Amino acid sequence: MQVSCIVLILLRVTISDGWSWSATPTRLGVIAAVTLGFAAVGHLVRGVSRSGAVAGAIVCFVLLTSVGPGSFVALLAVFIMTSTTTRMGWARKQRLGTAERGEGRTASQVLANLGIATLCAFFYAIRNQAWLLLAMAAALAEAASDTVSSEVGQALSEQARLITTSERVPAGTDGGITFAGTVAGTAAALGIGLVCWLTDVLPWRWLWIAGAAGALGMIADSYLGACFERAGKLGNNVVNLLSTAIAALLASCVVRLIS
Repeated sequence: MQVSCIVLILLRVTISDGWSWSATPTRLGVIAAVTLGFAAVGHLVRGVSRSGAVAGAIVCFVLLTSVGPGSFVALLAVFIMTSTTTRMGWARKQRLGTAERGEGRTASQVLANLGIATLCAFFYAIRNQAWLLLAMAAALAEAASDTVSSEVGQALSEQARLITTSERVPAGTDGGITFAGTVAGTAAALGIGLVCWLTDVLPWRWLWIAGAAGALGMIADSYLGACFERAGKLGNNVVNLLSTAIAALLASCVVRLIS
């Protein structure tokens, strides 16, 4: 709790001072403190394993150095959303055999969900093109949307519908969707878009693009799960990586069409 408070204070100072996010010793010190604090808190609350904490630290560091505090706030929002919903209906998920590992998400899971957003942030630092921020936000929105929809659906619903055939399947089945999960996932995607707007990562007109692309990425994840993951052709991490990439690509294409 103390670490998280220090992190929030440091972020508040940097945002209120209006720093341009260039590399200076002081700012790198803030970035290091925030990165280490984020990784430590994530591991302490069992949101991530040790390897997941290392991967989360890398993601945090790249987002902060490439984009600035706003991207970290969006990352923190994704973490809070996914961690909270993962704990919903925990006993029931254990009975179904779909509960997340007790020690939290591993490095491969973290990078599968956040790798595309991290790459978008990295290339934004190199090319300084605004559409890369939108792609990053859409990828973060999909990461939140996918996990929230899955966890809420399993917590509140006994059965799901296979997205390809509408066949009734147990909640938690690859490719299965529920009404509650879909609504919650869509809200999560829009929530990440809203956070990105509030922290000046995105302009208002792009908030909706990021949210919609994130929600569509969630749907794409279900299709990939039904068509490939159930058949053993793709693993869950690959499906998650592809889904965030689809969300980032959709957002990028839309903004190029309307620009």
